[in-house]
Amino acid sequence: MPGARFLVVLDADSTLIRNEVIELIADEVGRGAEVAAATEAAMRGEVDFATSLRSRVAALRGIPVSAFARVLARIEPTPGVHALIAAVHARGGRAAVVSGGFHEILDELAPALGVDVWRANRLAVQGGLLSGSVDGEIVDAAGKAAALREWAASFGVPMSRTIAIGDGANDLLMMAEAGLGIAFNAKPAVRAQADLVVGPVDLAEIVPLLP
Repeated sequence: MPGARFLVVLDADSTLIRNEVIELIADEVGRGAEVAAATEAAMRGEVDFATSLRSRVAALRGIPVSAFARVLARIEPTPGVHALIAAVHARGGRAAVVSGGFHEILDELAPALGVDVWRANRLAVQGGLLSGSVDGEIVDAAGKAAALREWAASFGVPMSRTIAIGDGANDLLMMAEAGLGIAFNAKPAVRAQADLVVGPVDLAEIVPLLP
């Protein structure tokens, strides 16, 4: 990949977008509320993320892949996302997204928003229906930090010129490793450990912080 002046890595759910995608998918079978409660506990850091994700994905078993079109239609990009990504590119940076959510949604959403690279989990499918399991290695806190390091190396960006933006406990490792870790729309534990806290739910607020 060609070099960049700096790298900005965002979480997806409740950061890049306003929604929690797994809850939207679960809504398709009336399980949105139970999955939302489990997601909230995971984001607060009360339970192991990978264990929580497996149990929440199990609740999606039997949902047809055709439901993804309805889910995509309900997704709301976070205010300011276009301004932030445009500013990153105008200043010679790269915008990346790493998510504990799903490629099935990000593969449509990320290019539409101008994101350069992205990584997420994949949902296993059998006969056009979700099987209730994750396909491959789970993108958890360690996976997010590894993606940050990998992308920084591939773009020739020193870690001191990386910015990580997230809201949940599984974002803390990448935020700690980045040159600047920003808590955005974040849980209390994340705000407490971040380098900076952005209060308004508007990603354009981060533009003045870009190098």
